[in-house]
Amino acid sequence: MKAYRLFPLILSVVAVRTAAQAPVPVEQEPHHHVVLKNDDVIVMHVILPAGESTLYHTHSRDRVSVALTSTSLAQQELNKPEGKPGTTHPGDTSAITTDEPYTHRLHNLGPATFEVIDVEFFHRPENPSSKAAAPVAAEDRSARVYKWTLEPGAKTPMHAHERPYVILAVTPMQLKMTASDGGTFTHEVKAGDFHWVDAKVTHTLENAGNTEGEIVEIELK
Repeated sequence: MKAYRLFPLILSVVAVRTAAQAPVPVEQEPHHHVVLKNDDVIVMHVILPAGESTLYHTHSRDRVSVALTSTSLAQQELNKPEGKPGTTHPGDTSAITTDEPYTHRLHNLGPATFEVIDVEFFHRPENPSSKAAAPVAAEDRSARVYKWTLEPGAKTPMHAHERPYVILAVTPMQLKMTASDGGTFTHEVKAGDFHWVDAKVTHTLENAGNTEGEIVEIELK
């Protein structure tokens, strides 16, 4: 092959590699599966098998992440070395205020698939509520997080949600909800099951099963 034919080929290979490394918006990253999107939130279920890495992706909104599995995970910011690995645990929760776009990728070093629910918020409240529904486990400028670890038969205090919220099961459990009027609803949930509630709710949450369970509520401010 003549040199003048080889040179365009080299350029095309470089262009493909550069394009492959270009960051994408988080919802376009293939391991981030959009499971709910409305005017207020986008919820993504991240599934990253052991040994795999995500693409570089950019977060541009405040967000809350809740881990569902245990594995060894490393993060790498764009144009920086990969960070030291850390161990994830079911129920690990982070609430991050994003004032400027943040680009990184995740590398699952194993031994298990990394799963996390990522909730991102389209709007910061102009007049955030000053009233928390329960003890706050984490918060950013858009939302508060409440965590409930319930032994069999245990239940939360009665508490009121004045703003829309996401209720998320970290572990499988038999979940019983009791409203302020005494009405009850019992449902078997799996890890990662969630529900968006756009209504004012006053309730208790009870573990009606035989094993410990954990529930997270992510409430808009």
